[in-house]
Amino acid sequence: MGIKTAITHADLPDRYRHLELIPTVNGIMESVYLLSHLYVLKIFKNTISYSTIENETALLWALDGFPVPKVVDQFTINTHPAIVYTQIPGTSIVKPGTRHIKEIALFLKAFHTKSQHIKLPFRLEKYSRTSLQEMIDTLQDPLMDHYFHTIDISLKNEGIIHGDLFPDNCKFNKDRLSGVFDFSDSALGDFHFDLAVVAVGWCFEGTTLCIHKVSILLKYYGSPLDMTAFKTYIRYALLYYATTRYISDQNYTELLQRLKGIL
Repeated sequence: MGIKTAITHADLPDRYRHLELIPTVNGIMESVYLLSHLYVLKIFKNTISYSTIENETALLWALDGFPVPKVVDQFTINTHPAIVYTQIPGTSIVKPGTRHIKEIALFLKAFHTKSQHIKLPFRLEKYSRTSLQEMIDTLQDPLMDHYFHTIDISLKNEGIIHGDLFPDNCKFNKDRLSGVFDFSDSALGDFHFDLAVVAVGWCFEGTTLCIHKVSILLKYYGSPLDMTAFKTYIRYALLYYATTRYISDQNYTELLQRLKGIL
């Protein structure tokens, strides 16, 4: 995480050069800067697909009225696509509590209720079993392949999902959700996979799944699934993100330890 594409004020359009340029540690595939307290500047790798950027901007426009960033501007910096967003107030949390989980569950339910009717410019299905199998095949790792074949799950395409709703992609103000951001990984997918990603990031204590927190997540989302059925989604989400981190040379071992603990 951190800055991959370093820039100075001279690289910015004139209209932003009077603002303070503050690098952040946010972003895995992108570089993220704050422009004073007003905006967020995200600079993508120049290998990012046009469809990914178009889908994110279209989705944010469609979510008018939701606590999400607004797209302010788009341009390129040294061939890198860049987007300027409004900055969401509040702070990100490190250790989510039950109040935070209630808040994010309610947001996700409202988001899914809306997103099932949203049509994006490009059809992306990056979270499917086929996509995960293809990524695991490139690793040629017997353990990852073993885990894949132990997870019996049928994923649906119910609507647009966030796909990356970890705590660092939200902000809170006095335990109330003030906003959700980073929709770059949004795609068509299964709503319970989206909920399971929240469980991965919000409901573990070390490598142990906190059943109480998961129960709160399911209750406030209004899920009809029981704990056993939802654990299958959690296992799939753990394997998915362990695989993507493996591929991008990030730490994935804790996710595998969590997966092993709920097999």
